Amino acid sequence: MATITDLSVKTIDGEDRALSSYQGQVLLIVNVASYCGYTPQYQGLQALHEKYSAQGLRILAFPCNDFGSQEPGTNDQIKTFCSTRYSVTFELFDKVHAKGAEQHPLYARLTSGAEPTGDVAWNFEKFLIGKNGEILGRFPSRIAPDSAELIGAIEQALAA
Repeated sequence: MATITDLSVKTIDGEDRALSSYQGQVLLIVNVASYCGYTPQYQGLQALHEKYSAQGLRILAFPCNDFGSQEPGTNDQIKTFCSTRYSVTFELFDKVHAKGAEQHPLYARLTSGAEPTGDVAWNFEKFLIGKNGEILGRFPSRIAPDSAELIGAIEQALAA
């Protein structure tokens, strides 16, 4: 089973973060963008964070400009947008490539280890990661953060 615990990422402030530091927690990894039709999903992601963080859910948002150039901003601009527009308090990370020749190793692992395999299709695609770092599920952009399908999968992962 594919896991992500041996990988490291950079926070939006440029600090290295080992994904192994999230051992024992459930992760929802999302590629985000500020100028997308799905951008209002930030609100739903924040609601999930507020409802489930005390139970061990961590939302990890990775800005990405791969889809329609809908995330052109700098990390500072993205941070400001997220905090002022959507009051985001979940974790934001350095802008990455979710597909293509410069695909981040995290997304290489996610897209080859989750069903269905293959490239991320658009902004706000979600990957659910279990407490031991295994990839539990993949949810396309159209699956909203407040959808019964996603909430059910999160609650099941938290209960495991």
